[in-house]
Amino acid sequence: MDVLRCKTPSMVRKEIYVYLLAYNLLRSLMWVAGTTYGSPPLRLSLQGTRHHLGNFIPELLAATSTQRERIYRTLLKVIAHKSVPLRPGRSEPRVRKRRPKSYPLMKQPRSVLRNQLQTA
Repeated sequence: MDVLRCKTPSMVRKEIYVYLLAYNLLRSLMWVAGTTYGSPPLRLSLQGTRHHLGNFIPELLAATSTQRERIYRTLLKVIAHKSVPLRPGRSEPRVRKRRPKSYPLMKQPRSVLRNQLQTA
């Protein structure tokens, strides 16, 4: 989530809730798939789960209730087989790379500042 699209505070709140709802849906799918098929749920791919769910939604919507259960089991199986390999040493410190500059902020138009430089 990079940019919120809504303008009013109540709609921004609703938009954040929708993102949280979608995230929790994906994580619960990963958890069910992992525990059902013996994969560690925390090692499953979040983006892979999102991708597979997006591919399976049209089939789930068009299916009958008996077909829907079969498609759901297939979705869980596909998610469970999309695990992320163990990557030791992948944690990065939360720091800023760029140091702040010691220059003042530009508070006047660039043309005015250029004229000040030429007259000085």
